[in-house]
Amino acid sequence: MLVHSRAARWAIRLVFFLLFLPLFAVPLLVILAASFATHWSGAFPSGPTVAHYAAATGGDALRALTTSLVTAVTAGLLALLVGAWAAIAGASLGGRGKRFMDALFVLPVAVPSVVVGLSVLVAFSRPPLLLNGTPWIVILAHTVLVTAFAHQSVSAALVRLDPGYAQAAASLGAGPAYTLWRIRLPLLLPSLTAAAGLCFALSMGELSATMMLYPPDWTPLPVEVFAATDRGSLFTGAAVATVLMASTLLVLLGVSRIRTRASYR
Repeated sequence: MLVHSRAARWAIRLVFFLLFLPLFAVPLLVILAASFATHWSGAFPSGPTVAHYAAATGGDALRALTTSLVTAVTAGLLALLVGAWAAIAGASLGGRGKRFMDALFVLPVAVPSVVVGLSVLVAFSRPPLLLNGTPWIVILAHTVLVTAFAHQSVSAALVRLDPGYAQAAASLGAGPAYTLWRIRLPLLLPSLTAAAGLCFALSMGELSATMMLYPPDWTPLPVEVFAATDRGSLFTGAAVATVLMASTLLVLLGVSRIRTRASYR
């Protein structure tokens, strides 16, 4: 550690817990406690029950969870493909070209996501590419919103990548395609898996643009959380939100194991 004093280390740990608990842990614990409650009139919930999870794991909520998983996986893979390709291509450009590429991909996250949703709705609500009313318009909006994170993650990894490996492969007669496939992509695999996990998590929780675009037969789980709380079913909404958090964390744990193995390679 950069801090060598025992007292300073304990002070840093204390500040960390004082910031972590109220800002991050307590809100999540409140949601978890509310998902098992029937009343909350005092400081703590009362009437413990698991009945809310029957609604959160079946019927419309289960279909919404499947929709969210399919949307997040598809959007994450598309964002990873486009973002990684653009980052690798942009690394060979000059200073101005690379800055323009970076600005182009960061633009969707520099504006409110509802603006991205509106732009996608206007652009794809008429021929020749009519996506309005289909699941693909939701997937497209999610892809646009999360591609920036894949692009930035791979771009940062490319800056740290030692060019000596690719130069050694080229000196031995390897072509650009072979060098990319057998040298650069394996070295970028930890960053690619991290970017995939980040894109997945962001897509799972996206609501603003989704509310403008989703068709009735393609309702993601965040919309179900909003709908439950909007009609006053706060405890059911908390249970649905807990299912959303748990499913996202399970997928991220799987991605983390892949990333760890890739790092050891």
